[in-house]
Amino acid sequence: MKKWILLTLAFFGCRKADENGFKTYIIKKNRHRSGIQVKRDYRDKIEFEVIFDESAIYTSKDSVNQLDINKLYGVSDCGEHHLTSSIRIGWRWVNDSLELHWFKHENGQFSFGKIKSIELNQSVSCCIELTEDKYIISVDGVTKETSRPCSQTYKRYYLYPYFGGDETAPHDITIKLKD
Repeated sequence: MKKWILLTLAFFGCRKADENGFKTYIIKKNRHRSGIQVKRDYRDKIEFEVIFDESAIYTSKDSVNQLDINKLYGVSDCGEHHLTSSIRIGWRWVNDSLELHWFKHENGQFSFGKIKSIELNQSVSCCIELTEDKYIISVDGVTKETSRPCSQTYKRYYLYPYFGGDETAPHDITIKLKD
């Protein structure tokens, strides 16, 4: 049984990078996530690039859900499950624009704030830094800060592309990421 679990995790966790170093994540229609990956470390700074294509354009079934933040990339924190404590960069398609937001879970509650709108089919540089008392989130030079609920360094697990809250992806969505 353990071998089967390890093989499954290895299969879903392996993604080949293209010639520019980007790994492709596809959130399939009617799904929330692009697969399962397991990566853990103690880094306090995560730098990556992202490219969204036209598949990031969507209309939610329930118009209220159009304002939901889909999750792009981030980490758990404070030695807790990510729904208790985490920081990520998220995204949504609103008013004919792709917006990137910081998205935080703290004590089981979430909060978020807009960083900036970005262009489709363009590489965007992102950074999440965890300091003793705050998260510093940057997208192409625009920086936002929010409080961090703990001060220690913990082993964190990474959180990969996820669509929705209560809705699943309305069609296949392709996201390219490069660490």
